[in-house]
Amino acid sequence: MVKAWLTASLIVMPATVAAQATTTSYPRLTPNDIAALPVIAAGAGTSGLTGIRTRVLAGDPMLPGLYTIALQVPANTRIAAHRHRDARSASVISGTWYLGFGLTAKAEAEKALGPGSFYVEPADVPHFARTGSEPVTVYITGQGPTDTRYVVKNDTQPDPAPEKQ
Repeated sequence: MVKAWLTASLIVMPATVAAQATTTSYPRLTPNDIAALPVIAAGAGTSGLTGIRTRVLAGDPMLPGLYTIALQVPANTRIAAHRHRDARSASVISGTWYLGFGLTAKAEAEKALGPGSFYVEPADVPHFARTGSEPVTVYITGQGPTDTRYVVKNDTQPDPAPEKQ
């Protein structure tokens, strides 16, 4: 009897798992699927600069939980030193992204990251970035909710809670 039950379980269990896998929706996005997602202005966890376009690939950067955003940054854009409350990891998809760490953007602290490059932004560690003559697309993953806090506030970079240097 136990043998018959075990045999039946082994036959039914894979069918149940397969049915769950086909009825649950997990992100599986082709480049065309990503291009069709809604574009928002510089959203949560971005620099807030005009011209930056964001697509949410998974999750919600404003809510608790894992999220991934696609960040498209125009050519010749500079992003001043800032922090995020969450630790994040990122991959450069296209273009060359110049990233550095510190309280002030300095060319000697930047590293040029081309397509296929990977980097991390530890929580609350100031960093800065820029693009060169071509736009850049970066995929960023973190644990929400996220934010952006500039080291020094100015009129083009909103910061509801500026940090002391």
